[in-house]
Amino acid sequence: MSFGDQVAGGDPGPESWRFIGPVPELTKTPCRVVHATLDRRICLFYINGCFFAMDARCAHSGGPLCEGDIEEVNGVLKVFCPWHDYDFSLHTGESQMGLKQPVFPVKVEDGSVYVKFNSPLSLTPLSAAAKE
Repeated sequence: MSFGDQVAGGDPGPESWRFIGPVPELTKTPCRVVHATLDRRICLFYINGCFFAMDARCAHSGGPLCEGDIEEVNGVLKVFCPWHDYDFSLHTGESQMGLKQPVFPVKVEDGSVYVKFNSPLSLTPLSAAAKE
């Protein structure tokens, strides 16, 4: 396995661009939950005409970031966890509290949204059979 096959955190697995859906469908709400595995989800944010993706569980204590408020603070777009108000930059995942939330690259190509990730992604929950 080459270094390019390693994903963040040292977990083996190739990252590739995963189709999420058509742009018009994904711009209807500011946040959509994208399912990766039975226990992992990603927030796909659409704010000010841009897409952002980050792990859906707050790095502090697992709160649901898709339910958090999104605000611009000193020119930085941030999501605030609804449980304890921890803030995370949508661009970098960094928090004023010293935590770092995993973020993932997003691209729009030919009217579709893609997220770079190391496993299949879906707008509907993935079954155990789909992952095997």
